[in-house]
Amino acid sequence: MVYNRSIRSDLALEGHEIFREQAVRLNAAGSMQPQGTGVENSANNMQPPGVDVENAGNNDIRITRVRVVSKQGEEAIGKPIGNYITLEIPRIRENDQSLYEDTCKELAKELVPILNLREKSTILVVGLGNWNVTPDALGPKVVSHLMVTRHLIEYVPEEVERGVRPVCAIAPGVLGTTGIETGEIIRGIVDRIRPDVIVAIDALASRKMERVNTTIQIADTGISPGSGVGNKRMELSRNTLGVPVIAIGVPTVVDAATMANDVIDLILDSMIKQAPQGNEFYKMLSSIDRETKYSMIQEVLRPNIGDMIVTPKEIDFVIEKIAKIIANGLNIALHQGITLNDVNRYLH
Repeated sequence: MVYNRSIRSDLALEGHEIFREQAVRLNAAGSMQPQGTGVENSANNMQPPGVDVENAGNNDIRITRVRVVSKQGEEAIGKPIGNYITLEIPRIRENDQSLYEDTCKELAKELVPILNLREKSTILVVGLGNWNVTPDALGPKVVSHLMVTRHLIEYVPEEVERGVRPVCAIAPGVLGTTGIETGEIIRGIVDRIRPDVIVAIDALASRKMERVNTTIQIADTGISPGSGVGNKRMELSRNTLGVPVIAIGVPTVVDAATMANDVIDLILDSMIKQAPQGNEFYKMLSSIDRETKYSMIQEVLRPNIGDMIVTPKEIDFVIEKIAKIIANGLNIALHQGITLNDVNRYLH
């Protein structure tokens, strides 16, 4: 079984979910896959081959670690070989200071091992996106709250505490306003300052509204700027830049066609459960080609509303809050011994 690439989602967690949903539907239709096709029926339901999944955290901060270990895994969930860590914080929109601080700390805890920094590693943080479009402004906003220290270590080292690493940052804008591919800008900076690792922050797309602005994904496979809204550009990765690229993303939008498709799927699944198994109506519902249905939805919607993406009305408030969470998670993870109480002393 191969991942349904027509569904727009940047989350490895959702790629895993899509695979399992497709496998369950095949079984419900009486179309069990032959042995060796990539569907394993076990106590854990259908698990994609070449993909390891580990769950942690609690009800406030759910953590899912997805590890793609083979080409089979890549094909199964549509993500390159590598590690993907997802933090889901359903109550992040609430004004809960304790949850805010806990999320910063948990994010930092997950970042430390994946960054794998040395004592004096130089880090380049890249805030991807467009300042002028709120759902796409996450990257630049994170940069504005970041502890930038490379210049301090170079010019006033006596003022810098031990354990503070050289961090530099840039928000390079988007192709439409600069006329320059983001990848070209970053490659020029990398050639000049030679960072040990790049951290790229960007807005993503999700297939579920409840994950929009409540989910943070960390990946060690790099990132393609603009992929969340279907505008793929030159990828930022070890292959293109020569240094490790850690991607941090938050889904800020969901595709309208995906929303409609999921609603119809829920209705179909409910009708299948209620229909007497084996009768003609059950067979008709079970035989519906889900990918063809999604294509039909796109064909119907595109002439009327175009490639619409949807975002919540409180986007301004939430983007600002989650940008601070990511920035402070990075501030703690990038510098040894730094806590949330220390961060403000380094910010302008």
